[in-house]
Amino acid sequence: MDISAFLPKENELPLDKLIDGGGLTKIFRRIACIGDSLSSGEFESYNDDRGNGYHDFYEYSWGQYIAREAGITVYNFSRGGMTASEYMESFAKYNGYWKDDKLCQAYIIALGVNDLLGQKQELGKVSDFEVRDSNTFAANYGRLIRQIKIIQPNAKLFLMTMPRDEDEESNRIKAEHAKLLYDFAERFENTYVLDFYKYACSYDEEFRKRFFLGGHMNASGYILTAKMVMSYIDYIIRHNHDDFVQVPFLDKPYYHKNYKR
Repeated sequence: MDISAFLPKENELPLDKLIDGGGLTKIFRRIACIGDSLSSGEFESYNDDRGNGYHDFYEYSWGQYIAREAGITVYNFSRGGMTASEYMESFAKYNGYWKDDKLCQAYIIALGVNDLLGQKQELGKVSDFEVRDSNTFAANYGRLIRQIKIIQPNAKLFLMTMPRDEDEESNRIKAEHAKLLYDFAERFENTYVLDFYKYACSYDEEFRKRFFLGGHMNASGYILTAKMVMSYIDYIIRHNHDDFVQVPFLDKPYYHKNYKR
């Protein structure tokens, strides 16, 4: 019997191999994906009469590809154009995402594109979320994490960085965003980084020819993203075994005192 697929490998990198069937991501029965258009299966249409159209087809989102492949429940807490500030100011509350019936064992947060590259918000620093009148990206992102910790204290959080491209200024901002997410992972327990900036391939012209439709991904691109997310989470679980042994108890009033919660 070969159990090597369940064990960490020496010198292994997170995306060395894209797994099938969800891998150990399947230990979670309920996952929430918090994000913008790229988390919502958004497709961009275009014709001469109407110009560009933007359409959130959630069934094509990488979250729903994960749900179908891994056989688990995945919620889209996302919408095209979403920012951390809008999510915290109105979107989450209006849609009931803080309520008990939407509690999840894991949360994947994929925000920053519209905030930093679109609206050019100030990045800020981790401590900003504790400053009442701070409205930096870091302040709202940190408040989001804190609110999840309030409603689901032991949930596992996965913070997604932005992949590199061919634009020097864009990559500078993405690198700073990635550094901030690592700082948040140090600040909050049970929080991990899905570092697509470092470990994913560059989303260059050749990549976009195959996996994009206009400024957003095509269906193949969302499937690839799902594979990347599942493979990265599988890697994190295998390399941090003790952190995940009590996942079935995360939303229940039980625990095993001899293991890490």
